Amino acid sequence: MSVWSGRVDAGEGDLARRWHQLARPYAAGLEPGVGIVGFACDEGVRRNQGRVGAAAGPTAIRKALANLAWHQALPLCDAGDVACADGDLDAAQARLGEQVRRLRADGHFPLVLGGGHETAYGTWRGLAAAHPGKVIGIVNFDAHFDLREAAEATSGTPFAQIAADCAQAGRPFHYLCLGVAEPSNTQALFARARALGVQWTLDSDMTLDTLSTVRGAMMAFVDQVDIVYLTIDLDVLPASVMPAVSAPAAMGVALPVVEALVRRLAESGKLAAADLVELNPAFDIDSHGAKTAARLVWSIGRHLKQA
Repeated sequence: MSVWSGRVDAGEGDLARRWHQLARPYAAGLEPGVGIVGFACDEGVRRNQGRVGAAAGPTAIRKALANLAWHQALPLCDAGDVACADGDLDAAQARLGEQVRRLRADGHFPLVLGGGHETAYGTWRGLAAAHPGKVIGIVNFDAHFDLREAAEATSGTPFAQIAADCAQAGRPFHYLCLGVAEPSNTQALFARARALGVQWTLDSDMTLDTLSTVRGAMMAFVDQVDIVYLTIDLDVLPASVMPAVSAPAAMGVALPVVEALVRRLAESGKLAAADLVELNPAFDIDSHGAKTAARLVWSIGRHLKQA
């Protein structure tokens, strides 16, 4: 909890509070609200031949969040980090899943700070365990499908793993990927996405001019499911805005477009969990990436109507 510190405007009363003043350690019996948990892991990025360093992402995002103004209605607690120091990614994902399940059981909204995108499989496992009878829709803001088939789990395999779990359990696989960069995904990945019934929108089709159309299609997807799991891979943003990732985007989707869509999901009343992944502080510039990530987390918390 020492990372939750910052400015205090004592003379201006409760309306001048900031996130660090409201954050509390997670414990049983807390009033339901937003429950942050970090996934301090980039083992999946290493296996995927990416630039490692995302394990430091949760701390960097917390530091950027700490001093932001508090406009949220729901209380905030922090369940600490799940780490992967021994290279055993499967075990770390299982621990993350259990933490997400526990937060949901206590009535909290799990907000996971990654970590590489291998985070997604852990978040999904926890949400699926907490809601075995619910139809879950995945909305992924990402330049990549992350549907790779590999001998071991990586940051490029989480949605292939989820699809396999769904098939084994007889559960429908509802997956919408927004911001796909065609040059960054092979024809094999597009073929696999079609075979699995994935819906997607290319980064080139996501602009302020097309925002209304994309939002309508997204909400049509949301209408088909019971609850939504939101996952934001920060490499969906342009490299000029988000250099601090394993694979910076040549084009990307503008931050105002991403934030507007994220806000709509938060307001939908169907959002049950979210994670934000791939921040690599080793490649950040004057904390620009961390501040951008924090802005998206802030927006989720500001507009959240819990499922």
